[in-house]
Amino acid sequence: MKKRIILLSIMLLLVSGCSIQRLSDTSFQDNISMILSKDTTLANVNFEGYKYYVPNGMRFVTKEDYNAIFRDRYNNQYYLYVDAIGYYHKTKNTYKVDKNAYYSKKLNYNKKNGYIEINKVDDQYFIEMVFNYSKMEAYVPGQYLVRAVDNICYILQSVQFNDKVLESLIGENVLNYKEESFNIFESKTDTDDSVLEFKDWQQADIDNNGDISDGDNFEIKDTD
Repeated sequence: MKKRIILLSIMLLLVSGCSIQRLSDTSFQDNISMILSKDTTLANVNFEGYKYYVPNGMRFVTKEDYNAIFRDRYNNQYYLYVDAIGYYHKTKNTYKVDKNAYYSKKLNYNKKNGYIEINKVDDQYFIEMVFNYSKMEAYVPGQYLVRAVDNICYILQSVQFNDKVLESLIGENVLNYKEESFNIFESKTDTDDSVLEFKDWQQADIDNNGDISDGDNFEIKDTD
């Protein structure tokens, strides 16, 4: 009788669809879809008007206004810009797929959109990704390409804006707002302007050496 109960319990778990989704070690394309299709409210860092989730193994190098720099455990550097003004005015995605890029695709998941473009530069890969009114960039060697795309997807997918706070910060005075305005839906191949500019990228780490506390686990587990 006990064996039948155990067997029925196992079958119930299988039927209910409880399964573990694992990220691919070789296909960033599969991982993009897997991560961005998840609808989560997970966040472990909060700032004025927005918050987001930073995965394990990444830490802040510096932060200034809506810009931030991160490093992962392999010392790859990432640049983030959160486009609060674009979100406030619901700027449309004007990105056009670049057939000459190593990889180029428009993104649309859970009513959030953007694009990812990857170009090979010498022996490294330049990643640009826009999603949910935020943009990240990174230069990484080939062996870290999949992991870097995963990290970027985790962060951009998790960005959440606070409408009330942004209304008080931006409101109808957007032209007088101090944040520089540009179109995040233009890739670097379309413009020579740098999206993320800092006076000193070597600034000391912030907040306890940039360490980020890990909140609740994300639904997709890293296989590392």
